[in-house]
Amino acid sequence: MKGITDIPGIQVGHATDLDGRTGVTVVLCEKGAVAGVDIGGSATGSSELDVMNPLHITSSIHAVTMAGGSAFGLEAACGVRRFLEQHGVGFPYGGSRIPIVPGMILFDLGFAKPGVRPTREMGETAAAAATDEAVVEGCVGAGTGATVGKLFGLARAMKGGIGSCTVQCGKAKVSAIVAVNAFGDVRDPSSGKLVAGCRKSEKSRDLLDTEKALLAGARRENAVAPANTTLCVVATDARLSKVGATRLAKRGQAGVLRALSPGHATVDGDVVIAMSCGEIVEDADALGVAAAEAIGQSIVRAVKAARTMNGVPGLAR
Repeated sequence: MKGITDIPGIQVGHATDLDGRTGVTVVLCEKGAVAGVDIGGSATGSSELDVMNPLHITSSIHAVTMAGGSAFGLEAACGVRRFLEQHGVGFPYGGSRIPIVPGMILFDLGFAKPGVRPTREMGETAAAAATDEAVVEGCVGAGTGATVGKLFGLARAMKGGIGSCTVQCGKAKVSAIVAVNAFGDVRDPSSGKLVAGCRKSEKSRDLLDTEKALLAGARRENAVAPANTTLCVVATDARLSKVGATRLAKRGQAGVLRALSPGHATVDGDVVIAMSCGEIVEDADALGVAAAEAIGQSIVRAVKAARTMNGVPGLAR
């Protein structure tokens, strides 16, 4: 399995600034995808999410941009739009094309080099690099500056990153790509065991268990900093309406809650965008189960593929 590029018509591209410790990831569907969205966190940064509302006239989207840089990273989607327009992708109007490109960002400013943020040019670079080859995971693209387990800040955190996984669902496939930058820990849904997160001390790799620590009275190092967010795109080759895609996004949030401990914290901006890119008819509930599984396993893959950067330990060697 290649990850979300297992879905016909889906391509993924990364732009990675290793020196600046930030980046952009783009999920392209140049022929257009019926899409829906669900927001689970309280600290979301985004653009054009409303086009996926079932009441909105827009019938499909052409790409999704995920970027670091907090609000500054929203510029990256402009570069993706420019690239797609130049390549004839989008809704026709007069002699031009109008690509629809929702954007969502995560907060990596505390990890990235000061003053370095994703740019319009990085969005264009990520779109130009998009391919249907196997998804590159770990500290790339929007996952470059991602971290997890920040109950006590970056000093006891671990590296997050990009992960992608496909689940077979009858005749259809459901696949996800995630950028994991969570306040909480990562827990493997299949075993219930913690995989990465807040460490017991700065010099230890033993995990504290953020949920237990919160129940025991521990509180965030900075009570107001929304320096987190896990971004998810889930795609399927099943046929869905905008209502169905919205429901799929909502069902996918179950995977976020299974794999992040805790998920949907008040300082997280967790978002799931669902994309329907095919014509296969499949049971909606089965697709929802597959979406949650794909997202949950993608989150685990993201931290397992993340390497140590800037003093923050990762699991990859």
